[in-house]
Amino acid sequence: MKTYFEKLIPAFLIITFFFVLAFLYSKLTSPMSLSLNSTVTNKSDIFTVTGEGSVFIQPDIAYVSAGISQTTSTVKEAQTQINKVINQITSGLKSLGIDSKDIKTTSYSINPTYDWSTRIQKITGYSASTQLNIKVIDIDKVNDVIDSVTSNGANQVNGITFDTEDRQNAEETARQQAITEANQKAQTAAKAAGFQLGKIIGYSENSFDSNIISPQSYTKMALSVDEAAAGGGTNIETGSEEVKITVVLNYQIN
Repeated sequence: MKTYFEKLIPAFLIITFFFVLAFLYSKLTSPMSLSLNSTVTNKSDIFTVTGEGSVFIQPDIAYVSAGISQTTSTVKEAQTQINKVINQITSGLKSLGIDSKDIKTTSYSINPTYDWSTRIQKITGYSASTQLNIKVIDIDKVNDVIDSVTSNGANQVNGITFDTEDRQNAEETARQQAITEANQKAQTAAKAAGFQLGKIIGYSENSFDSNIISPQSYTKMALSVDEAAAGGGTNIETGSEEVKITVVLNYQIN
């Protein structure tokens, strides 16, 4: 006769087998999910500061744009008149000490003019024009140059621009001022806020040129042409120019 414990063994095996099957079923049909997110950050605090430097310079070079415009009945006549005026202008400029290499023709054109009063297109003449660009190295002669070109036949003075031979040194001086100012700002801010500045990891700059006293406008220049022809003379002020540079420095915070 089987004992009581021997009778319990089959039941225990059945129950154990049932739980094993249940466990396997849960693993196969509805597995447990395990998610592990690992985020690696590379944090770097940056402090940005700007600085500005400016230098005022006096122009020492001028560029004068002057021209001739003529209307004639034939192409040949237009060429003759234009060439005559150009030769007169060039001769007058050379007498002022302007080198021929500093007198440059920038445009030259001859175009027909038409009568549109009837349906038949009719050529009535020819319009000729040429433009000269004159580099004036001795800037004190800029007024004399304008008087000379107008008295020798130029009927257009289209503008004057001023420049300086030493612009690069002016820009470098302004740049050093801007960097010094930015660095001083950074040091002051770091001391007040209680952090330490590391190395500079970023640099950028912008430059800006400004004529403080602008040359005369085209309207005034057109009037000065008539005045020069009447003996009134030209009076152009060169003014001064501001060379400004702004820098942006990016410091790493330790």
